[in-house]
Amino acid sequence: MCKHQPRCPDARASDCRAARVLVSHPEQGWSLLCNGVVLFEDAGALLPSGREVAPPFTASAVTCASAVTCAAPAGPALAAVAA
Repeated sequence: MCKHQPRCPDARASDCRAARVLVSHPEQGWSLLCNGVVLFEDAGALLPSGREVAPPFTASAVTCASAVTCAAPAGPALAAVAA
């Protein structure tokens, strides 16, 4: 799937959200990453397997695949939710 060098992280990798954006639709609130993960504006995600990942509500990691986690995004929006 990925033709970048170095290759983007796999959808099951711990850093799966670090893949490059292939298609971005900010007006609709989602982006398609090179590894097939659909990343939503609220930081939720849809994996290529069809599994959904809820947006994080704390600064902890969120599960992307069984026994694999993706780092939760940081920023003002997350800080406001965590407060």
